[in-house]
Amino acid sequence: MARRRRALQREIQADPQYGSLILAKFINKMMMNGKKSVARTIVYRALEKFASRVKAESKIEAFEAALGNAKPFVEVKSRRIGGATYQVPVEIPPARQTSLAMHWIITYSRQRPGKAMEEALALELVDCFNNQGTTIKKKEETHRMAEANKAFAHYKW
Repeated sequence: MARRRRALQREIQADPQYGSLILAKFINKMMMNGKKSVARTIVYRALEKFASRVKAESKIEAFEAALGNAKPFVEVKSRRIGGATYQVPVEIPPARQTSLAMHWIITYSRQRPGKAMEEALALELVDCFNNQGTTIKKKEETHRMAEANKAFAHYKW
C-alpha cells in the first residue's frame, strides 16, 4: 500500500523575456515573499553579467550549461533496516536534479559576503559554467558520499 501520493505538477508559464521554462522555474525559486518582479530583475541582470563574463552568444544556452554542470546524478537516502540506519545511494530523477542544482546555486549566491545579489548570482553561474566553486563542490561531495556508501546499494527498493 503506497503511503505517499505523488503531487500533481503545476504547469508554469515560460519566461516572458526569453521564453524558457527552466529560467521561469529559476525565477520562481529565486523569489522571496512573493516578489516576482524583483526576482525577475535580479535574474535578468545577473544573466547579462554572466553572459558578458563567459562571452556567450546565447544567454539561455550558457545558463543551461552552467545548470547542467551543477546537477547531481546520485544522492544518499537513509534507510532503516533492523536496528541500523544505512545511507543508501540512489539515482536522482531529472526534475529533482534540476531543482537541487537551482537550490544550491541560489543558496551559495546568497551566502557570498559583501556582494549585491545579482553580482553574486552572476559569479556563481560563472563558477558553475567553469566547473568550479561552492556549488560544484557540493555536487562532488554528494557524489563522494554515494560512492563511499556503494556497498549498501543492495538495500535500495
